[in-house]
Amino acid sequence: MNSHETRGTSRLFAVIAMIFMVFPLLAVIPVSFTAKRFLSMPNGHWSLRHYEALLDSPEWLSSLGQSALVATATCIIATALAVSFSLGIWYLRSRLATLLIGLVLLPMAIPPMISAMVLYFMETTVSRFAPGLGYDTLFGLTIAHIVMVVPYGVVTMLVALSQLDRRIELAARNLGASLSQTTFMVVLPNLKLGIASTALLCFALSWEEIAVTLFVTSTEVNTLPRQIWSGLRDNIDPAVAAISVLLIGVTLVTLVGRMLAQRYAARQLQE
Repeated sequence: MNSHETRGTSRLFAVIAMIFMVFPLLAVIPVSFTAKRFLSMPNGHWSLRHYEALLDSPEWLSSLGQSALVATATCIIATALAVSFSLGIWYLRSRLATLLIGLVLLPMAIPPMISAMVLYFMETTVSRFAPGLGYDTLFGLTIAHIVMVVPYGVVTMLVALSQLDRRIELAARNLGASLSQTTFMVVLPNLKLGIASTALLCFALSWEEIAVTLFVTSTEVNTLPRQIWSGLRDNIDPAVAAISVLLIGVTLVTLVGRMLAQRYAARQLQE
């Protein structure tokens, strides 16, 4: 078998695997157009009533706004922390770096339920002294999300830094640039795609986080994943299918945009 046939076979298996993984997601699309009040396939009559219910429901709109606020704040803070830590490790070049990386990545090795319980006890304790900063607050939820997503941002940034040629830093320092000038004018501009990928990952992980959210919120804070959870647990609201279709669409647009941006950056480098 020549290389052309091998490449064609690999693409065929990749397409089959992609269809296998995507097909369950596609099944939710017709369900979102059902005219009935429960989850079911449309029986000859398609309706937009559940999409209209999303726009008219204060609960859904409020949960969407809270999720956007928490995810945006988490994205900004977690990205800043991940970039700062990764740059420090990159500059450190010490055996201590391995230990520090292990400590930062520790939340990834702990089961999410254990992390959720620890964060619950931490935030209920904080609430005794500062009620507006602990349990069942947007601030407390944001802190919990930051703790959970920073390790993933650090991994992404370390991968990006591993592909960066250290000679550009040495050249800048030899030409008289200070550490801050080297960082902000030389290193960070070469990490634009890595930082963008880190920010996107942190936003997505915060947006979909449910395990920790269920533990550290109650009645005052109701994010979109929590609202979807309630809709599935209590009354199987078909609006869940409608919001799922919208989220799938947003995700596809984001991924396609990121792919196009990477291709554009690659062409710019080639030119």
